[in-house]
Amino acid sequence: MPARSPYEELARQLSAVGAVKRGLTRILPPECPAGSAAVLALLDRYGEMRMSRLAELLGIDMSVTSRHVAQVVDRGWVERSPDPYDGRSRILRLTAAGRELLDALGRRAADLFAERLADWADEDLGRLISLLTRLRADFGDCRATARLQESARVGPAGPVQTAREPTTPLTAPEEPARRATG
Repeated sequence: MPARSPYEELARQLSAVGAVKRGLTRILPPECPAGSAAVLALLDRYGEMRMSRLAELLGIDMSVTSRHVAQVVDRGWVERSPDPYDGRSRILRLTAAGRELLDALGRRAADLFAERLADWADEDLGRLISLLTRLRADFGDCRATARLQESARVGPAGPVQTAREPTTPLTAPEEPARRATG
């Protein structure tokens, strides 16, 4: 069998990162499934937004997004308020309780990584973080790019905070979520 190119091996290794993501999903509390965590993470990272924007960032159907949002609103983690630019729309905003939950999820993720990577040298961990940061930068952030394109196309969509880095690996999925139906 011919040797793999470094890019083929990279693709193979990155596809296996799903095991790490599944491990992170398993530590979520039962009241906060992965869809809810993703909603909170995106609101934390990108700031308040309309539900249509959230559906775009999640990469899922609006009806599925609505169910995720209803759950986080019912739990008090997100609030909906009228969009000052469009009375038919609502702006989604993370609450203090939502931020507290994200902090707790961040601690859980950090604890899991500390346990699983306990035998890693600090310089290896630092190198991994540095290389993943560089890889992510080289690919760009399609979500931020889409937001800029949308703003240029549509105009102001209400108050929007600036994008910021996620607080935990659980809080900002780096690949689009699977398309869900009904």
